Amino acid sequence: MNKKYRKIAVLLAVALAVTSGLMGVTVAAGETSDDGAGSLELDGSEGDRSSSEIYYTVRAGDTLYQICQDYAVSLAHLMRANNLTSTVIYPNQKLLIPTNNITPYGAVLSRGDVSREDIMLLARLIHAEARGESFEGKVAVGAVIINRLASPDFPKSIREVILEKNSRVYQFTPVQDGSINLEPDEDSIKAALEALMGRDPTDGALFFYNPKVAEDQWIRTLPVLTRIGNHVFATKV
Repeated sequence: MNKKYRKIAVLLAVALAVTSGLMGVTVAAGETSDDGAGSLELDGSEGDRSSSEIYYTVRAGDTLYQICQDYAVSLAHLMRANNLTSTVIYPNQKLLIPTNNITPYGAVLSRGDVSREDIMLLARLIHAEARGESFEGKVAVGAVIINRLASPDFPKSIREVILEKNSRVYQFTPVQDGSINLEPDEDSIKAALEALMGRDPTDGALFFYNPKVAEDQWIRTLPVLTRIGNHVFATKV
């Protein structure tokens, strides 16, 4: 797993749960390594999360320590849930993640349609668009992206929504000017997670703009839902 994502997962896990007694052994030698993150599968009815089981598929380079940090479970719980007698794990091995201890980071990933790359791309957009805004304002920017996913007028993936281009102009200024490549701060990452988990301070907004700098006159004609900090949040006519 990319070290940047591992660090993010650890920060989020530590903020939400205390894990102790963690130790790890790298994947058995001789296996090829890549930067891909392990995948998650959800086994169970969406309507009854209490009966759902979440499985993590090990990738080369993973350790039990890293997986425990990502999902805020203790080593003892993870080993017991999988009947492990050793900390050695192997690529393509499936591990049951005890869901009673899962963090928001893990909960978002467990949906299966959201990747670490999606989370980081959303966090980078939030950071670029809402630097200097309150945490509520950051979540609101993220919520606009999530709301667009549910609208027939926009693409159906986080990446496509953020990178959408009309008439050779990107929908979001940070994509156009390159500031989306800035490293997001911790608040922006947390805001991305909250938006992904359904928090929406905008009450369904599909657009946002700063009236002090927005040059597009069309966006000013849209029905305003709320104002948070320097941003106006609006919906379609």
